[in-house]
Order: sequence, then C-alpha cells, then structure tokens
Amino acid sequence: MSADALSHKIRVGPAGWSYPDWEGIVYPLRKSKGFHRASYLADFFDTIEINTTFYHPTNAETVKDWIRRVEHNPDFKFTAKLWRRFTHERSADRQDEKVLKDCIEPLMHAGRLGALLLQFPWSFKNAKENREFLGGLIMQFMEYPLVVEVRHSSWNDPQSFRLLENLGVGFCNIDQPVIGRSLGATQQVTSPVGYVRLHGRNYNQWFTAGENGEERYNYYYSKPELEPWVERIDAVAERTAEVYVIANNHFQGKAVANGLQLQNMLCGAPVRVPDTLLARYPELAEIRAAEAAVASPGKSGLLFK
Repeated sequence: MSADALSHKIRVGPAGWSYPDWEGIVYPLRKSKGFHRASYLADFFDTIEINTTFYHPTNAETVKDWIRRVEHNPDFKFTAKLWRRFTHERSADRQDEKVLKDCIEPLMHAGRLGALLLQFPWSFKNAKENREFLGGLIMQFMEYPLVVEVRHSSWNDPQSFRLLENLGVGFCNIDQPVIGRSLGATQQVTSPVGYVRLHGRNYNQWFTAGENGEERYNYYYSKPELEPWVERIDAVAERTAEVYVIANNHFQGKAVANGLQLQNMLCGAPVRVPDTLLARYPELAEIRAAEAAVASPGKSGLLFK
C-alpha cells in the first residue's frame, strides 16, 4: 500500500453477525457470561454491516446496546442497510421513514455510523424513472453518509457517477457473479466514503437459490481472487477519507475468513484469528499473529492512519 493510501482509513468486516451456522466456526460453542457476537467480532474487525435494518429496523434501545458492546474498540463503526420497503418494495410511507430514522439516530449521535447503504436489486436498471426515484430517496435521507449499491451494468456510466458525485453520495463497488448484464468489478469513487461489497461468485445459486437463499453466499474466495480487490481497495483509499470493505459471503463463516485474509493482504502484517475459525480454515495459520504480538483487544490493526 502506498504512503498516500496509508493516510486513509480502511475498515474491513462482515455483513451481519447473527447466523446459526457460525456457531462453533466463528464463535466458540462454550461462551463466557455476557458474550455478545458483535462485541466478539469487534475484537477482530473495525466494522460490521448491519443487515437486520434491511428486513425491519429495530428499536433505538437495541441499537444503543450494540454501540455499548463495541465500546472497547474506539475505531469501530457500523454501516447499515436501508429498509427494503424503500429500495425493493417501494411501499414505504412517512411512518416507515420515522421508524428507520429512529433506529439510525443512536449510531449518528455516537459517531458510529460509517454509511447508510441503499442497496437495489438487479432489476433496478438505469432508466429515467429509476434515476428520479433514486434522487428522491437520496433527498429523503440526505442527513446520513449515503452509499448506493446497484447490480445492473447499465449504471456503469459516467453520467450516473457524476449524478452521485454532485449529490455527495458514495458508489458501492461490488464483486458478484457476472451473469448477463450484471455489474462487473469497479473501483469508482463519488464521495469521501468508499465502499466495497464482496458477495461471492456462486453462479449456480445466485438467481436460483429460492428457499435455500443462504446457498447463494456459499463461496470462499481464493487468495488470487482477492488480490485484484486489494489493488482496487487501495485505489479507492487513495481518493477517499475512509473505505468500508464488507464481506457478504457469510455461509459457514467464509466472510470472516476472507475478511481476515483481506486485512492481512492490505496491511502486510499478521492478524488475529479466532481459534474456532482456524480449526475450520487451517490455511489462516499463515496469517495469524502470535498472541504476544497482538495489540490490545478491539484493535484489528487494519485501521490505517
């Protein structure tokens, strides 16, 4: 990583933390009193993307508890996905807006919100009516650091990037199975917040998972597949104040394993690895820091300054 990129912050973390298939892989089966999954992950990462807000925002007291759980990591920030009523169903009303903003407010107040992600489906194409809808949604949530994720290649267009840049909204660079007119890999920057999401490349299950929706995220990146993304992340970091790199290939802890590998590749130094994860993914031994060399808990060592 160049000296300029080192002056920026790069945070790596998983999408979500509550998955039954992470028990005994990411999290120990025997837990200490008061164990909390987000708190545990904050020992290894400096960000987590909240995905429960996509399905339904939770109450402010629960969010405040999450904030307390990560207090031991002063550099930690959450990102959060916008409720799907706004992006997918388009059925949200003013009360829904209030519910979502009440949920987000504690994160903003505590300085723990890195970005609010407006994720749209593949079917959301670059058409006049969709651009107008997107513009209205951005105005509705302009008080937050916004990032837009689109998955159709029609958005890979200079005018679209200029629109986001003029509005001060970030663009989410994604890795996904490139099928038909799916958006390919990019390294675009349209705001001071850079964002990258790695969904995996499970071509067979991406559009056909159906009831077995978790299968679409069953993909483990090899090191050669991650290397080009390290270069893209560096390029994004050169042009932003901070970058959020989110691994969404969560099946059986693959997002956590790949997230730690990315940390190692980005910072060029050993990283902390949970014992349970090492047992499932023994190749992580080559990047694992000796405990004596690890910084205090809650510091992943990836926050470049």
